[in-house]
Amino acid sequence: MTFKKLVRIIHLWLGLASGVIVVILGITGCILAFETEIRNLTEPYKKVPKENVAYLPPSDIRVIAEQVLVSKKALGIEYPGPAKAAVVSYYDADHYEIVYVNPYNGHVTKHRNMKKDFFRFILDGHFYLWLPDNIGQPVMASATLIFLVMMISGIILWWPKNKAARKQRFSVKWSARWRRKNYDLHNVLGFYMTWVAIFLAITGLVFGFQWFAKTVYWVSSGGKTPVEHAHPLSDTTKVAISKNMADVIWKEHLLTLKDNESLGIYFPSTNTDPIEVGINHRPGTYYNTDFYHHDQYTGKDLPATGSYAGAFRDAKVADKIVRMNYDIHVGAVLGLPGKILAFFGSLIAASLPVTGFIIWWGRRKKKRGSQILKG
Repeated sequence: MTFKKLVRIIHLWLGLASGVIVVILGITGCILAFETEIRNLTEPYKKVPKENVAYLPPSDIRVIAEQVLVSKKALGIEYPGPAKAAVVSYYDADHYEIVYVNPYNGHVTKHRNMKKDFFRFILDGHFYLWLPDNIGQPVMASATLIFLVMMISGIILWWPKNKAARKQRFSVKWSARWRRKNYDLHNVLGFYMTWVAIFLAITGLVFGFQWFAKTVYWVSSGGKTPVEHAHPLSDTTKVAISKNMADVIWKEHLLTLKDNESLGIYFPSTNTDPIEVGINHRPGTYYNTDFYHHDQYTGKDLPATGSYAGAFRDAKVADKIVRMNYDIHVGAVLGLPGKILAFFGSLIAASLPVTGFIIWWGRRKKKRGSQILKG
């Protein structure tokens, strides 16, 4: 058996085993690539008229939101910027709800149960196949790993033996019969898509397998292991210097904020938790966010550990890659062009199991027909 024949067998059976799941991954990935843009068009309650007055402080918005929240408890508040509603959130194992509040006058523009959110549903399918997390996550991660192997094996099968054949492999013969067009679509689109989809697969595997995430970190850090994230602790022996320390911390960070940046502040849940602050320098993405922790009694800056500690610009290369993983996965790191690449990469990835199955089925029928004629 030749090497290419072995690769063809591996490619075939892996494709048959994972095809349906790859189609689901591809279609849900297409939708998630433009989540922010679709939400901006379909969720008008996230926008409010800009006013020349100061924002209401977190303590005021918290009281307003907790009157609406089913949980009666706000975990944090995000100020997305001028002319945008403040976002108050609460979530636990059983609940996930958001209240949108006008930060200028305190008017509630929307209360949402995010358990029924469309994109939440799509995300659950993309990561868990709508199964319990402990079952769906390894299934989807395994299918992604298989897809990565298939892309590599597909390139090996695609690569022509001579230069004359190589030119034809880069284009679809539209004048040919439909079976030939299907064959060309599978091979040509698969080749072009691979160079985008390989990043989608690798970043997806970072979410899917801890061993893969640690391997990526080890390679990008030059042989180091990631430091576990650890929340610093507030000093319970100190007396609170302000009744609303979150407001004090919020005002300090608000002074550094630019118009195109967002600020999130998260309240302590226990007497030792810190007050957390996140400043996103590029809303619409997640990676370029600076994270700060403050003692809930004194407001003192507290150092944290892990990839998400401190400012993005100060993070090591490996930690920056960790932060950028989701935005690379959906193409957002490159802005709109990156999202378009991710969309078409996901769309073509979803088509490959279909065109591949048609090729296999056609050859199978042809082989059976030949056997009948011989018999």
